[in-house]
Amino acid sequence: MVAVSGYLPLTLSGTDYLELLPVHWRHVNEYGITIDHRTYDDDALPHSERSTVAEQGGRWEVHYDPYDLSHVYVRTPAGWITAAWTHLPMVSAPFADFTWRHARRMAAARGLPDDNETEVARVLDELLTRAGNGPPNKATARVAARTRAARRRVLPEAQVIDLPTPAPAPGAGPAPVEPFGLFDVDAEAERWL
Repeated sequence: MVAVSGYLPLTLSGTDYLELLPVHWRHVNEYGITIDHRTYDDDALPHSERSTVAEQGGRWEVHYDPYDLSHVYVRTPAGWITAAWTHLPMVSAPFADFTWRHARRMAAARGLPDDNETEVARVLDELLTRAGNGPPNKATARVAARTRAARRRVLPEAQVIDLPTPAPAPGAGPAPVEPFGLFDVDAEAERWL
């Protein structure tokens, strides 16, 4: 019936945006959540508690933005909890998943352990700091360009905007209301047969 009656485009709310992000199922330990050698934590997280989703074996639903890994979003019965990356103060700018993977490869190439979060965070900060100046090789140039493009990306946020309503003219009564007719799906279908 969309072809007949059309559809109503709606703007996504902040919650809708979170629902559409990729998901990992993770345990929330006493130190937080670990995803791809990154640790996320917040005081509001249900530390060392099991999820109520039986099919996931006590793991929690964790959504993440692949273009901004500085935070993850954990669904709890009370609502969404935003957990920040524990090494975020070390890094000068938001970073994407491909930037993190490239920093891990760079750390390994330097002989540093690519599973050590602190060492990779230092390499990542150096990479992001250098991104504005133009890196020396093609692989790093591609990653830096993608990082700059992802940094400029504007994400929707849930906002409530109160628009001012014009004051009614003095002495004017309420405006006449003209109701829309009801859409009868069965009658419309009969017209198309």
